[in-house]
Amino acid sequence: MEAQHNGRERPDPDGLTVTTVSTADPGDLLSWLPSPAVSAWLHQGDGLVGWGEAARLTLPAGSDRFAAGEKWLAELFDAALITDRVAVPGTGPVAFGSFTFDPASDGSVLIVPQVIIGRRSGVYWRTRISAGGADPLVPAAPATAPGDLRWSDGSRTAPEWGQIVAAAVARITAGEVRKVVLARDLFAQAPEDIDMRVLLSRLAARSPGCYTFACAGLIGATPELLIRREGRQVSSLVLAGTMGRGGSAAEDEALSTALLASAKDAEEHRYSVESVRDLLSPLCTELAVDATPSLLQMADYQHLATPVSGVLARDTSALALAASLHPTAAICGTPTEAAMELIRELEGMDRGRYSGPVGWVDARGNGEWAIALRCGEVDGRRARLFAGCGIVAGSQPAAEVAETETKFRPMRRALEG
Repeated sequence: MEAQHNGRERPDPDGLTVTTVSTADPGDLLSWLPSPAVSAWLHQGDGLVGWGEAARLTLPAGSDRFAAGEKWLAELFDAALITDRVAVPGTGPVAFGSFTFDPASDGSVLIVPQVIIGRRSGVYWRTRISAGGADPLVPAAPATAPGDLRWSDGSRTAPEWGQIVAAAVARITAGEVRKVVLARDLFAQAPEDIDMRVLLSRLAARSPGCYTFACAGLIGATPELLIRREGRQVSSLVLAGTMGRGGSAAEDEALSTALLASAKDAEEHRYSVESVRDLLSPLCTELAVDATPSLLQMADYQHLATPVSGVLARDTSALALAASLHPTAAICGTPTEAAMELIRELEGMDRGRYSGPVGWVDARGNGEWAIALRCGEVDGRRARLFAGCGIVAGSQPAAEVAETETKFRPMRRALEG
């Protein structure tokens, strides 16, 4: 393939120099990561892994955090000298990002790694990104598994959180909102610093159908694709309505049948689909939404799922699309503003980047962003895990508590081995 350049004769002295070349099949992408400070996006073996930091932006609270990040990236990539000999989505300079759920929260972040290795449908590449001639190589360090963990309650105990669910149902019954998504957290303490590479390998191996991600300490394997953009083509996978998996084929089939027949889960799912449809419709010339949800089955749980696909009316980046969609009813509720206020009142914690958009975007605007679910935030020896549920009028507190325990399970297993 002919090399793609951005037209500059020489880079800005303070800008980035970016070179993407084809490589042989790198095998397991995670095996290349030389240190625990990593960025990653994996799905069914394809994806991107990166390390080092050529550039980083941490954003303050505010509803303009997406626009500020988009502006920063546009200026950074425009000033770069780019040689891209592969020219597929994910080549050239790429920023990994993770944004807060609530605009009132600090801590959204964008990272441009110094080295990126990628795989996409049988195409393999390596990108080196340097700023001011910096050496992009990082010394290798061996990956180590977490030792014995000490678990502790988060902001609320399980019984306390069940009481919050009951309070939310009462507010729904009173007509304040139709759906609200409530979350809880859980803490783990390890004897040594937790190595993200070990967690990534375990998550990717156990949940290949999920989007396994890592960005600035946030790590997880989420089933929910918020938006994918490839040229003018866009797609999304809406998930809402959850059931565990059975211990036998007969039990599993009974649970699947119950999920498909559940009026409560169907209502929760419908609000989420309508939310994505209504947000994407003004941006697309064509939009297709499946009329009936199907089942998306993972190792520990299954969801009602509805694919959405469309054609953009104008050139809009994946990050801008994620900003337009966030927050959907799947992770906030409906009506959105009333649900957000109820979350702030009832949850009793700052979600941080949990349930915010996480993903990547390249210099052409292509990218993939998911909702940061089934995840945790790692800081040294400590990990904070998150799980949430969509609450509607028919929700039962005990069942919702049990659902959060199921949703904690992927990250608990990643930590415990």
